[in-house]
Amino acid sequence: MPHTLTRRAVLVSAAAALPLHAQTKPVIHVVKGTDCECCTAWVDHLKAAGFPVTEEEMFGTLLMRFKQDNGVPQKMISCHTGKVAGYVLEGHVPADDINRLLAEATDAIGLAVPGMPYGSPGMGDETAREAYDVFLIKR
Repeated sequence: MPHTLTRRAVLVSAAAALPLHAQTKPVIHVVKGTDCECCTAWVDHLKAAGFPVTEEEMFGTLLMRFKQDNGVPQKMISCHTGKVAGYVLEGHVPADDINRLLAEATDAIGLAVPGMPYGSPGMGDETAREAYDVFLIKR
C-alpha cells in the first residue's frame, strides 16, 4: 500500500529535525549616556540580531571610569560600552563581529569601533558608510 505524504507528516518531520531547545544568545548590557539616539540605534541593531539587551545610563566621569575599569584604551573610546560574556564592546560594533568573538572564544578584552564612523551600526545608512575598522582589544 503506497504511503501518502500529508501536511501533518511534513510538519512533524520538520519539528523533529529542530534542536530540542533553541540556542539563546547571551545578554549584552549597554552602558550609555542620557538620550543618545545613536546608542539607542545600536541597541536596536543588537536586538534585531537576536541579542537580549539591558541598558544603564551613566554620566560624565562615571561613564569614563566604567570604560577605564573595563579595559577600554583611551584611544578606542566611543559613546557607549557594552558587556557580553566577559567581553567589552566599545562603540558601534557590528553584531556579526560580536557573534564571531563569542564563537571563537578569543582570549581578549573585547572589540572596539573608536569614534562614531558614519554607516557603522547605529550611525546612519550602512549602505553608504565610511570605511571603519573593528579592533580587537587584547589583554
